Amino acid sequence: MNTFKQRKIGNTTCTVSELGLGCASLAGVGTSVPDDQARGTLAAALEAGIRYFDTAPFYGYGRSERLVGDALRCQPDTVCLSTKAGRLLRPCCDPLPEDDLFPDSLPMRPHYDYSYDGIMRSFEDSLQRLGLSKIDILLLHDVDAVTHGAKAHPAVFREAMAGGYRALSELRSKGLVKAIGLGVNEWDTCVNTKEQCLLCADEQGHQRLTDNFLRRLVVLAIDRLTG
Repeated sequence: MNTFKQRKIGNTTCTVSELGLGCASLAGVGTSVPDDQARGTLAAALEAGIRYFDTAPFYGYGRSERLVGDALRCQPDTVCLSTKAGRLLRPCCDPLPEDDLFPDSLPMRPHYDYSYDGIMRSFEDSLQRLGLSKIDILLLHDVDAVTHGAKAHPAVFREAMAGGYRALSELRSKGLVKAIGLGVNEWDTCVNTKEQCLLCADEQGHQRLTDNFLRRLVVLAIDRLTG
């Protein structure tokens, strides 16, 4: 087995391999990905020494979390797992739209909920889908203008900070997660939350962070070093 160097995240107790695996594509982003191919990818990543895996309820409407949980269940103490919160999944029997992002998704539909109760439920739902007893890192997902639009974003952001972040902070203080943060598409969302959350930016191709923005975020992250 190959191994990657391990790195500690800030002042948290989370240790991750230098190379991690983002698991959105395992659920089939815009294309079909058979279960055996997704499971094979996860097995190959573990064999290669990857010990950090990132998923979310949104990815395949629960499918990615199920696949990741199946792969990690036998070795939960040797890996670091992050998932996200901000969408609740509800059963839906209607056919998927032809242009749906996840053509192989489970028969669920995502609904935004950044409230305190919504984040708490999302956390519990993720544990059940994963079939695991713990989640290491929990991120508020897509609480940005790219996702919600410039008009709706301020209200969404306020709800996330007033309710969602309070839930994250409580989960961390109770030791139910080791670290909290953001999984977003915009650098300025990270800056706006710098006083409250670990700075985490997930570009996903929507907005390229320039060198100046990166330098600013790095300075803020080093200054805070929060988990």
